[in-house]
Amino acid sequence: MHYLWLGLGWLFLALGLIGVVLPVMPTVPFLLVAVWAFARSSPRLGARILRNPTVGPHIRAWRRNGAVSRRAKIAATLAMACGVGWSTWFGLDPRLIAAQALVCGGIALWLIRRPEA
Repeated sequence: MHYLWLGLGWLFLALGLIGVVLPVMPTVPFLLVAVWAFARSSPRLGARILRNPTVGPHIRAWRRNGAVSRRAKIAATLAMACGVGWSTWFGLDPRLIAAQALVCGGIALWLIRRPEA
């Protein structure tokens, strides 16, 4: 089981690092899962992510009280709005766009209601 948690930790760490480079892919949610998995397999690696000056404060704020920074809320909401806009621009099926808008709108509402870090 140790190797399963370790593998999941590395997988989600890799996805989080990809999110640093690609603006449409989130970083911190993947790192949250990586820290969670590393806590079960390699607490040293999990602690190293938590000590990171760039993403550590975001992860600690989430773990402490589910808080998300205002900047992250704005960026995520704008990214979702752009995704729906691009789907409309590319002429995707209106039912798909409606479903996408509904899901993104629900996530945005949930995100905006989170406490601010």
